[in-house]
Amino acid sequence: MLLPKGPFVRQHLSTHRRKRRVIGALLLAPALACVLAAAALPSHSAAGSARAAAEPRPLGQVIPAPSSVEPGGKPYRLTDRTPIRVSGGEDAESVGGYLAGLLRPATGYALPLTERDGRDGIRLRLAPAEAQLGDEGYRLSSKPGSVTITARKAAGLFHGVQTLRQLLPTAVEQRSEQPGPWLVAGGSIEDVPRYAHRGLMLDVSRHFFTPDQVKRLIDQAALYKINKLHLHLSDDQGWRIAIDSWPRLAEYGGSTQVGGGKGGYYTKDQYKDLVNYAASRQMDVVPEIDLPGHTNAALASYAELNCDGVAPPLYTGTEVGFSSLCVNKDVTYDFVDDVIREIAELTPGDTIHIGGDEAHSTSHEDYVAFMKKVQPVVAKYGKKVLGWHQLAGAEPAPGATLQYWGYDATKPEERQQVVDAAKRGAKVILSPADRAYLDMKYTKDTPLGLSWAGYVEVQRSYDWDPGNYLQGLPPESVAGVEAPVWTETLSTSAHLDYMVFPRLPGIAELGWSPASAHDWESYRERLAAEAPRWDSLGIGYYKSPQVDWPQG
Repeated sequence: MLLPKGPFVRQHLSTHRRKRRVIGALLLAPALACVLAAAALPSHSAAGSARAAAEPRPLGQVIPAPSSVEPGGKPYRLTDRTPIRVSGGEDAESVGGYLAGLLRPATGYALPLTERDGRDGIRLRLAPAEAQLGDEGYRLSSKPGSVTITARKAAGLFHGVQTLRQLLPTAVEQRSEQPGPWLVAGGSIEDVPRYAHRGLMLDVSRHFFTPDQVKRLIDQAALYKINKLHLHLSDDQGWRIAIDSWPRLAEYGGSTQVGGGKGGYYTKDQYKDLVNYAASRQMDVVPEIDLPGHTNAALASYAELNCDGVAPPLYTGTEVGFSSLCVNKDVTYDFVDDVIREIAELTPGDTIHIGGDEAHSTSHEDYVAFMKKVQPVVAKYGKKVLGWHQLAGAEPAPGATLQYWGYDATKPEERQQVVDAAKRGAKVILSPADRAYLDMKYTKDTPLGLSWAGYVEVQRSYDWDPGNYLQGLPPESVAGVEAPVWTETLSTSAHLDYMVFPRLPGIAELGWSPASAHDWESYRERLAAEAPRWDSLGIGYYKSPQVDWPQG
C-alpha cells in the first residue's frame, strides 16, 4: 500500500479527541524512506551476538518482568538429543508443537515431540491442580538436564514458552541454522499476570491490512504475552468485514481507504482464520464496529441508513465527527442487529466493541437513546459490551467495560464520568492517548504518526501505573491496558514495526508485571537486550536515544 499523501495531525476537539487534517507530505517521503531503511539495519554484529550467546541471559532479564525469580545453579543446555516432553493432552501437545517450530530452524535439532515421561529435555506440563497459577500463570524451572514449564491452562504454558524463548540466545529467532550454544540460566520463575486484559488494537479501517500482515503482528505481540487483539473493523473510511445480510458494506464500503487506495475487507473465512490464528497464540480477537458515529462507510453503502435517505460519497480523508446513523429509524436497529449477530457468530471471544466515541453529529439525547437500544443487542447474542469511555455519558449496561483513551488535557468532568461509572460496576481498560497510543509521534521529527496528544517517547509510554492513573478509580475496576494503533499515516508492516516497537513491550509489562517491578532503569536495560531479537525477526524498530542499544 502507498503511504498517504502526507503526515496527518490530530488536533483535539471540544471533547479532547483527534481532528484529522492532511498537511502536505510528499516532501517527507524521502526522509521517511531513509528512516525506515535505517530502522531495518541490524544494530549489533554477528561476532558480538556470538559472544553474548556464550553466557546465558540472566533469568529475570525478560519482558514482561516476572512476578518472582530465584536464580541459581548451573544452566540448562539444549542439544541435538533434547526432546520436548508434553503432559496434559492436546493443549500441551499444541504448545509443544509451536515451541518445536520456533526452535528447530536456528538450532538445527530434531527436538522430537513426545508424550513419554522423562526427566530430561524441555518438559511442558499442564497441571490443573496448580490453582495459584490461575488461567495464565506458569512456573519455569531450569537446571542441568531439563527445563520444566508447568501451568494450569494452555495459556499459561504458552506464556511460559515465550519466557523460555527470551531466555535463549536471540539467534534462536533466525530461520537458518546458527552455531549456538543454546543455554538457559539456572533457577526458577513463578509468574502470573497483574491484569487479565493486555491488548493491542489495530485500526484496519483507515488503512487496510491483509490477513498475513495481521498475523505477523499477532506473532510479534504474543512474544510479550499480549492476549487481546482488538480489530477496529469499521470507520468513515472503510468497512472491513463481510456481512451477508448487508453485502454492500464490505463490497462498496470497503473499497477505499485514507488517501484513496483500493482498501479491502476480510471475508468471513479470512476473519475466522485470523480468529483461529490468534487463538493458537492464546489471544482473543475483539471485533469493533464503531457506532453511532464513524459510520460514513456504512452510510455510503446504504442510503436508507441516512436520515434524509441520501447516501453520502465514500470518504478518504481524516476528519472525524461528521457521520451518524439515523437514531430514529427502525431500519437502523435492523442493521445493528444483523451486524452484531453475524459478527458474534464468527467470534468465540466473549466481547464485542461497539465504539461510541466522537459522535459529534449525534445529539446527547439521541446518543443515550441509541446506546440504550444497542447494548441489549450485544447481550442478546451472548456477548459483553465494550465501548470507548464516552459510553459512560449514557448508561453502560451491566457487565460493560469502558476503554479510556483520555489524556492530560481531558476535562476533569469527563474523567469523573468514567470514575462514577466504575463505582457503579463498570470495568475500565486504560489506553491513555499520551501514553499508550502507538500512533503518536516519538518526537517532532518522527516522519510517521500524529501528535494531537503530544509526543510519546519510550519512557513516557512506560512510566505510568494503570492502578493509579485515574484519580478516584477503584483499583478493582481496572480490567487492564491496551495499546491502540490508529493508521491514518500507517499503511505497511514497516510502518507498524516502527511505531509499535519499542513501545509495545512496555505496555505489555504494565499489564502483566506487578507494580513493584515497575522500574525504568531496569526496563530500559531489558529493552535494549531485545534489539538483536528484533533484528533477527526483521522488525525495523525506532532506535530511541533514551535506550542504550547494543552496538556492533
